[in-house]
Amino acid sequence: MAQATDTVILGAGPAGLAVGACLKGRGVPFEMIERQAHVGWSWHHHYERLHLHTVKNHSALPFVPFPDHLPTYPSRDQVAAYLVDYAARFNLQPRLGESVTRAARVQGEWRIETDKGPPLRARRLVVATGYNRAPNLPRFEGAEDFGGEIRHAARYTNGAAWQGRSVLVVGCGNTGAEIAICLWEHGARVTLVVRSPIHVAPRDLLGTPAQEANLLLSRLPTALRDRLSVALLDLVVGDLSAYGIRRPSQGPTAQILERGRIPLIDVGTIDLIKQGHVKVAPAVERLVPGGARFVDGREGRFDAIIVASGYKAALGDFLEGADDLVNDQGYPLWHGKEVPSAPGLYFVGFSNPPTGFLREIAIEARRVARDIASKGRAAP
Repeated sequence: MAQATDTVILGAGPAGLAVGACLKGRGVPFEMIERQAHVGWSWHHHYERLHLHTVKNHSALPFVPFPDHLPTYPSRDQVAAYLVDYAARFNLQPRLGESVTRAARVQGEWRIETDKGPPLRARRLVVATGYNRAPNLPRFEGAEDFGGEIRHAARYTNGAAWQGRSVLVVGCGNTGAEIAICLWEHGARVTLVVRSPIHVAPRDLLGTPAQEANLLLSRLPTALRDRLSVALLDLVVGDLSAYGIRRPSQGPTAQILERGRIPLIDVGTIDLIKQGHVKVAPAVERLVPGGARFVDGREGRFDAIIVASGYKAALGDFLEGADDLVNDQGYPLWHGKEVPSAPGLYFVGFSNPPTGFLREIAIEARRVARDIASKGRAAP
């Protein structure tokens, strides 16, 4: 027989924990389900060099600021510890190591089935499973002939294993660009694939965190914001086309809002490229024995390939009807509010605006908890 509760939260990363804390504050009963073994799993298992690209003062979850002694941009381990402490502070006790196999609206309520125990019934379902639920590993033509290791960035910890070896990093988003730094720091010979035009912005603009600048510009129309941003990037970054990095014709804010394409927040990769320590290559045409051929006809020899091609939300793996609720990148069309076509359904943590991912999670969590509480609790 199905167990009943008011709300079920899927995921115990930053978004799920934030919603849980906000619901607790409003006295709304809920169950939280997390498929991994502990809260904040992704932050415990990202590559070691990772730091927040947003400042701690604008990255805290509701009610609990980051500790004063932490740096402006906390490290992976510091964020992971913050999430563990956050869960303990609010006595959030997710059902750990439990995977949701199906979530569907049945007879006016949500039915959540897992790989453990009886199903749950709830009036509300908050999906907070995150951007990074499933690694996106493209298939390379000729992969069977390559002979070296091909590893997704989700399985990359540090570059120690590749000292003195030649490594190709495919993908020039924030993850790929920082992994390139890490590999070089560990003595690897690094080539970074830049497949398409990308905006590059330093983490700090003229001594001010880029996030602070984006917050100042956030009230302006998108077109004006992009004109100002591009003019500023011309001044502080300049033309990188000589290094194989081209700027898109579409402005950075428009790209984020319309395509979900985040600028590269540079923390040192560009300097390494300019100094010749990190080489740049165009898209991979195919892999060959011991190396890769690029679309410009060049070939390179590589011992390993790190694929920083991003992740998928993979909502269709468990959420019935997900195809009607997501955009062409597979991410929800609604953020931090009830889905009009699916009463009681909310998505939190799938929006990554220029003003900051964690900041947006805190805003969405408060809004969702307020909306759920305003509609009353489920009858016992």
